[in-house]
Amino acid sequence: MAGRGAYLHNLRSCWTSGIKGGLAHALKMELTEKDLDILKSYMETLPEIDPYAEDQVNNG
Repeated sequence: MAGRGAYLHNLRSCWTSGIKGGLAHALKMELTEKDLDILKSYMETLPEIDPYAEDQVNNG
């Protein structure tokens, strides 16, 4: 619906949490199985951890 949106970090862990219910709540709508399948498919392309955060940890 117009005017509704949600932001998820570009990390698989954020999308996993969002898909479990937070995203539907933020959008104030129910996600269909088709919606969830599409979102899960995209989620699989995302990194599990932030490559920049890992670099910062390893390099001080």
